[in-house]
Amino acid sequence: MDLMKGKKGIIFGVSNTSGIAYGIAKQLFDEGADIAFTYANEAMEKRVRPIAESMNSKLIMECDVTDEEKLKEVFENYDKVYNDLDFVIHAVAFANKEDLTGEFINTSKDGWNLAMGVSAYSLIAISRSARPYMKNGGSIFSLTYLGSEKVVANYNIMGVAKAALEASTRYLADNLGKDNIRVNAISAGPVKTLAAKGIGGFDKMLKAAVLKAPLKRNVSLEDIGKTGLYLASDLSSGVTGEIIHVDCGCHCVYGSIDEMEAFVKAHKYDEEQG
Repeated sequence: MDLMKGKKGIIFGVSNTSGIAYGIAKQLFDEGADIAFTYANEAMEKRVRPIAESMNSKLIMECDVTDEEKLKEVFENYDKVYNDLDFVIHAVAFANKEDLTGEFINTSKDGWNLAMGVSAYSLIAISRSARPYMKNGGSIFSLTYLGSEKVVANYNIMGVAKAALEASTRYLADNLGKDNIRVNAISAGPVKTLAAKGIGGFDKMLKAAVLKAPLKRNVSLEDIGKTGLYLASDLSSGVTGEIIHVDCGCHCVYGSIDEMEAFVKAHKYDEEQG
């Protein structure tokens, strides 16, 4: 289709071929997009560079998204290489592992600040740095999860950070609309990625999602990548300030028949006892 032919942009957060960011980048590349890549540190470069090179990237730069001077440098270098900036993808999140197990009430102030800074404030900083280079408008979007709206066991501080990310999406959409820049987010269902393994009980989360989902399966990288393609392309030209759920419908179901039957079976629930 060459849906992205002539479109150029940058993605923050690709780290391996099993991640959501990679799934999105692959869809964009297959449709003709030119993509610049960043990596968090020297250790991550070994993972990211081969991926970027496989997609013929002309710019692969180290970038700590909490360092605004570094962000400015990245976009300055991007502009020299690509000139036009049509899309920016924010796929960055981090929290201390100890804050992703147990009770949320035990979150430390340092853990709070770290998760909020990397996972939420960085979207604001990236958008601010990108704005001058999106001369013809374009698309900025990030990744979130249902734990921002509902309590999800062990998601804890990341759920609060994602809630901040989603609220920021709406305010940024308002600020940047006058520049014809759209700002949205994809709320993806659970996917077995390296990052997800840091969340306590994640395998149970995957099984529970299948029971809840109207489509009776877990979401795939391809599913999410296609939505990323939609948001980065002109197909979403009238869409901004949206949180698009790509979770096989989990977000719309409180309790499915499959969940209830599984509960009864697991606990040998006696209806007569209530």
